[in-house]
Amino acid sequence: MNLRVPETESQAPTYTQPDSRRHQETSDRLVLSELNPRMVVDQLDGEDTPIDLITFGNVREVCPKCRHPHLKLVLRQATVRIAHLFCAKCESCFDAHYENGTPALTL
Repeated sequence: MNLRVPETESQAPTYTQPDSRRHQETSDRLVLSELNPRMVVDQLDGEDTPIDLITFGNVREVCPKCRHPHLKLVLRQATVRIAHLFCAKCESCFDAHYENGTPALTL
């Protein structure tokens, strides 16, 4: 699968945390699980045709597979079935949830 991820003009909204949450709690840590890219992104043309994904900024998590410092947030769109985190370096897709099992990428 050949994924092409251009930077977007719009960035994800910036949220400020109340003072009581400035120190990250253990339950706020994300657990990343690798997803099969073929289950996340629809391949409309041939295997060698690049797929354009719109990303919504970098997140602080590091790719657990290649240790690249910035994963990108990819929300659902025309060819994307599931919101996920994407590593542009190793082209891996990840789901994110909190340690208590609550999904982190659902609205």
